[in-house]
Amino acid sequence: MKTKKILLISLICFATIFIVGAKLASAEVENTFKILKSKDKISFNDGDIIFQSSQSEQCEAVRIATNSKFSHCGIIFNENGKSYVYEAIQPVKKTLLSDWITHGLDNKYVVARLKDTTLLNANNVAKMKEYGKKEFNKEYDIYFEWSNEKIYCSEYVWKIYKNGANIELCNLEKLKSFNLDNPQVKAILKQRYGNNFPLNEDVVAPSQLADSEKVTIIYTNY
Repeated sequence: MKTKKILLISLICFATIFIVGAKLASAEVENTFKILKSKDKISFNDGDIIFQSSQSEQCEAVRIATNSKFSHCGIIFNENGKSYVYEAIQPVKKTLLSDWITHGLDNKYVVARLKDTTLLNANNVAKMKEYGKKEFNKEYDIYFEWSNEKIYCSEYVWKIYKNGANIELCNLEKLKSFNLDNPQVKAILKQRYGNNFPLNEDVVAPSQLADSEKVTIIYTNY
């Protein structure tokens, strides 16, 4: 009987310690996340990838089709004491980071960083910037074709990493692999392609870059 009481007391103590520990751990994670979200100033590295979304019809269709809150992305580079975002819009260009943030819905954005930062040495960063600048003034690709004539945002980011540092951030997907059954998505596709959807076209979406196993989220104000 005494043994059973000791065992019962031990179990109760263990359960109490476990519950209290879990709550403390949860609170610590929550507090850390709040600190991360509430920072007014944070420095970003060359090669950091930044994501946002907007209220345009096309952006909403992109979010739905890719099951993501993001519809636009770019790469941060620091130049002469200022941070810029290399982005594929119309036309491809670099935008002051502070201005880029204001273009997003409610000024919300997320920044991801390559896990193996040693790969972004000075030489690779220089090559990435060189490739990115070569694409400046190129037209935005509203058809999301995997070509070199025009380019869209996530394709731009993917190709900067691939051509500048020989890093493939994620695998390419086929257009048909996305959620194309939604009426809003179908409407946009019909506007772009008529009845001939390029279902086997290679594509890369902002959500794929954000979910890549090669990057980690370092900042969010969502």
